[in-house]
Amino acid sequence: MTVVVGGDTRRSTPEIAAWLISGLEVGGIETVWAGVIPTPGVGFLVRELEAAGGVTISASHNPYEDNGIKLLDRAGRKWSLEQERQVDELLAGSPDVSLDPDSPLPPLVESPDVAARYAETLEAALPGPTPLSDLSICLDLANGAAGPFAEPLFRKLGADVHILFDQPNGTNINAECGSTKPDALAKATQKLGCDLGVAFDGDADRAILVDELGTIWDGDAILMLWALALQRDGKLKPARVVATTMSNLGLQVILAEHDIELVRCDVGDRQVVEAMRRENIVLGGEQSGHIIRDDTTTTGDGLLTALHMAYEVNISPQPLSVLLSRFPHYPQVLRNVRVRSKPDLSSIPSIRSVLEATQLVLGDRGRLVLRYSGTEPLARIMIEGPDKNEVETLVDQLAAAIQTEIGE
Repeated sequence: MTVVVGGDTRRSTPEIAAWLISGLEVGGIETVWAGVIPTPGVGFLVRELEAAGGVTISASHNPYEDNGIKLLDRAGRKWSLEQERQVDELLAGSPDVSLDPDSPLPPLVESPDVAARYAETLEAALPGPTPLSDLSICLDLANGAAGPFAEPLFRKLGADVHILFDQPNGTNINAECGSTKPDALAKATQKLGCDLGVAFDGDADRAILVDELGTIWDGDAILMLWALALQRDGKLKPARVVATTMSNLGLQVILAEHDIELVRCDVGDRQVVEAMRRENIVLGGEQSGHIIRDDTTTTGDGLLTALHMAYEVNISPQPLSVLLSRFPHYPQVLRNVRVRSKPDLSSIPSIRSVLEATQLVLGDRGRLVLRYSGTEPLARIMIEGPDKNEVETLVDQLAAAIQTEIGE
């Protein structure tokens, strides 16, 4: 039995990997250490090597102080929440084990050529030997796991590449850069005259776009562009796309204009994947830039997303700003209200009254999403509609009602 292990550039990743690999090998499990590699790369290698599973050591888009593990099954997909809960229960019932912090850890020995296999499959994602020739692209690598792959990949496919944030030191991953902070990328893309820019997160399973004018575009815009490209090529079958309840109403509107149905699910990439598999849908994702192309990958893959977006720009006579100008972005206002308890909000008469009034004002022109945070004492409000002032007023009214009744 084999397990593939990889990780990002946080200074804690090698130590966690060494402990993890040591424990697996004590249990009689063979391991393959892939080194610094994106999460989707681990998923690919699990399938490629016919391994029993995989582990990525990363805290994704979070700061370097955070770290953790992402567990992948033998299909290269993230474990379900129920499977993770079962592991938690097993660990809770296990006897405490004292670890000697001074005991030597086994050296990490990177398996030769395994990461290269992931790079090769990315190279084959686009048609032709140099499908990105004549394209200029700026890449923000977030000082993370995209580092060993992005520049050689895009150069080999013919692009003129400009690299930002590719000097990881163990503590600068996602620091004022990457998919959650793409402002530096936006400025550089415009200043350098690039056709587009792409920002990844720490483990490179997300991608955010920047057009040639320096405008930042999120995962909703990527979903629109990719869905229309797949439809053009006859590969969007069925003509449906999965997005979460937080995705902008504009995505639903523009897809409907092209006879593509938007299927919504709860927030979270696992929920997106589950909905895609249940409905046999090939494309889905989140505003965060976590986009899944189910016929080619098992998790979000920022590098794969970037390749396809770059290709669409390169084959189009129009710049990216024009391609994305079709997106009818509806004003969307988010608000968190700290709460002391989490009752059914519709069961509280004063809140229910505001909810009903809000829905009446919005009609079919907008959307309201009201939910509790799963990890914090917060009620999360999201309202979108064609008029920003109206939306902000509606959010203020609902937040005040919640604060009055159950606010902390």
